Amino acid sequence: MKQLLNTLFVTSEDVYLSLEGENVLANRDKEVVARYPLHTLQSIVSFSYSGASPALMGKCAEKGIGLAFCTPRGRFLARVCGESNGNVLLRREQYRIADDDRRSCAIARNMIFGKLTNSAAVIQRTLRDHGPRVTDCGLEAGVSTIRSLQRQVLEQTELEALRGLEGVGAAAYFGVFDHLLLSRKEEFFFHGRNRRPPLDRVNAMLSFAYSLLTHDCASALESMGLDSYVGFLHRDRPGRESLALDLMEELRPCMADRFVLTLVNNRVVKPDDFQTQDSGAVLLTEEGRKKFLKAWQERKRDTLTHPYLNEKMSWGMIPYVQALLLARQLRGDLDAYPPFLWK
Repeated sequence: MKQLLNTLFVTSEDVYLSLEGENVLANRDKEVVARYPLHTLQSIVSFSYSGASPALMGKCAEKGIGLAFCTPRGRFLARVCGESNGNVLLRREQYRIADDDRRSCAIARNMIFGKLTNSAAVIQRTLRDHGPRVTDCGLEAGVSTIRSLQRQVLEQTELEALRGLEGVGAAAYFGVFDHLLLSRKEEFFFHGRNRRPPLDRVNAMLSFAYSLLTHDCASALESMGLDSYVGFLHRDRPGRESLALDLMEELRPCMADRFVLTLVNNRVVKPDDFQTQDSGAVLLTEEGRKKFLKAWQERKRDTLTHPYLNEKMSWGMIPYVQALLLARQLRGDLDAYPPFLWK
């Protein structure tokens, strides 16, 4: 269990939540392991299948305390709503901002700033850890190009121009991505981003990781009462979780790209974990997907210190904390959205 910004995250799969007076109790095997006064909480997010008592759900609805349920892997299941829990006001503000390009840009540019910062950090991590192996590969120039865009991004007030700067940064980043792959270059190479379908093993893993991360971001946003389909940078499109894609931008380099690099460089995945279809599409096999998902879940359990909150937490909690910070900014509790900046 982890309490952040008046939100209680229940990450233990076997914890059952119940009510005692004005307190929420965390129970394991019918024994109380923790208690939290309800008046100190704004919301509760449970990743446990054990659930919560009807009495607690009723009390949360009565007091306007958000109570959301997700699977242990982070998929959003449901949210308890009373007659009025503030979510309608939050979503109305989200929709108003989404309809205003300048206000949308003010949030989106912070997300893109985070993406550029984390992209540069991924490259710099390779330079730091494997300097002699990547000498004269253009990595320093890639970092320099990405860094030069950061000030322009923060000064941008137009969405189209912001998307253009993001594209320049992505081109510089993916232009050197192949040099970050240090193992079995004949089997695992990157000659450019391709998708729908992916045409090589690295792109197959990137696409799968992005799908998982989008899912985690959508679950996090819904858990905080936001509409994952209405974004600020990515515009409305039927069936597309645009706000989840927005939130994912800053997390792609450090949560998805770095993860794929680790799988390749540490020889976790093998060429026979992939299959090539007649169309040329390269996909993970069933065993390859199991191996990928197992490593993904293990990665999400690794811990780090959140750079903005200075709180220790697991990687899997990062999308939820960022969604919480975004909701706080939309409510006016924060002057600006603080992106996740990986160190």
